[in-house]
Amino acid sequence: MSLNPARTPVPISRLPHVGTTIFTVMSALAAEHEAVNLGQGFPDFDCDPALVDAVTQAMRAGHNQYPPMPGAPALRQAMAAKMQALYGLTCDPTTEITVTAGATQAILTAILAIVQPGDEVIVLEPCYDSYVPNIELAGGVAVRVPLTPGSFRPDFDRIAASITPRTRALIINSPHNPSGTVWSAADMQHLQALLAPTDVLLISDEVYEHMVFDGQAHQSVARFPGLAARAFIVSSFGKTYHVTGWKVGTVVAPAALMAEFRKVHQFNVFTVNTPMQHALAAYMADAAPYRELPAFYQRKRDLFRGGLAATRFRLLPGEGTYFQCVDISNLAVPERDLPEADFCQWLTKEIGVAAIPLSAFYGNGFDQRVVRFCFAKKDDTLREALTRFARL
Repeated sequence: MSLNPARTPVPISRLPHVGTTIFTVMSALAAEHEAVNLGQGFPDFDCDPALVDAVTQAMRAGHNQYPPMPGAPALRQAMAAKMQALYGLTCDPTTEITVTAGATQAILTAILAIVQPGDEVIVLEPCYDSYVPNIELAGGVAVRVPLTPGSFRPDFDRIAASITPRTRALIINSPHNPSGTVWSAADMQHLQALLAPTDVLLISDEVYEHMVFDGQAHQSVARFPGLAARAFIVSSFGKTYHVTGWKVGTVVAPAALMAEFRKVHQFNVFTVNTPMQHALAAYMADAAPYRELPAFYQRKRDLFRGGLAATRFRLLPGEGTYFQCVDISNLAVPERDLPEADFCQWLTKEIGVAAIPLSAFYGNGFDQRVVRFCFAKKDDTLREALTRFARL
C-alpha cells in the first residue's frame, strides 16, 4: 500500500507565509556548484578534542539517562559561576538557569511562556529569522522596528514610539546577527531608562557574547540591574565552543520568569542531551577557551577584511559575531544591480562563493545592496574565497 495524497487532510497552516529558509536554499546551491559556503553561520573546523573526550568520559561515567528537567546541576552551577565572573550577576542555578536544546529553542520557549494571543512583541530588523515565526506561533503580533540602515544601531526614539499598552516584550540581539554591530554600555543604559516605567519584558539574544573585537567588552543585559530584572538572557555553547550541531544553550532569568519558562520547557523538549551537559560542565572549569575566543575570531575577521579591502566590496563595520557585511554597489559587474537575493545566487553559481542577502532578515525584504559572509572558517577556506573574489 502506498500513501494517497488525495486522501490526506490539509491542515490550516500555523505559519502560512513561511517556506524553506534562505540558509537552506543557499547551502544547497553552494553544494550543487561546489562553491565556498560563507552563507550559513557555522564553523568548518573541529572543536577542541578535549571537549569530545569529555563527552566520552561522561558516557563511560554513566551519564546516559535523563538529567533533571532544568539541566544537569553541574552545568547550571558552571554557568552561574561564569555569569558572576564575567558580568557580576549573582544568579541561583536552582531557580534561575535552565539548559536548553540550543538558543533557538530557548527563544521560542521564552516567547511561548510570556506572550498571550494579541500581545505585541517588538523585534529590531534586520533580525534572526526565528523571532517573528515564534511570536506568531504564540498568537502574538510582531512589531517590526528597523535598526538604522548602514550602521544598524538602535533607534531609541522609534523603539519608544512602538511601545503601546499591548507591548509584552522586546527582543534584542548583541552582538548582532546579521550586521555584526555591538551595543555599547550607553545603548544598554538608554534601553534601561526607556523600559524602566513599563512592564515590558526583554529577551536578550547573546549567543555571540564571546565574539566582540577591538578591545570592547560585551555589554550583557546581565550587567544592568534594571534590564536583568525583566530579562531572559540567552546563550549558546554551540557558538562558543564550535559545536553548533550539539544544540545546547542556556537561559538565565529571574526566578519568577524562569518558573513560567520551565512550564513550557518541560512540555517542549523536557530536557537536553545528558553526556554533553556533563562534558560542557567539566570543560568550563577552564575559562581560557571562551576568554581566548575574541582574539581567535578577530584574527579571522582581520584576515578576511584585509582580503576584502582589495576588492570593490565596501566593508561595513565588523564589531562582533563571525559575520561580515559588505555593500555590493561599487562592484564592477552588471550583476551588482540585481536584487540582493538574485546577486547571491549569481555569486554562488558564477564566482563560487555563497553569501546571504540582508533582505532575508527583513519582513518586507528591504534591499539596501548589502550581503553577509560568515568568516567562521579555516584560513584556507577564507583565502580560497578571497581568491575567487578577484574575478569580480
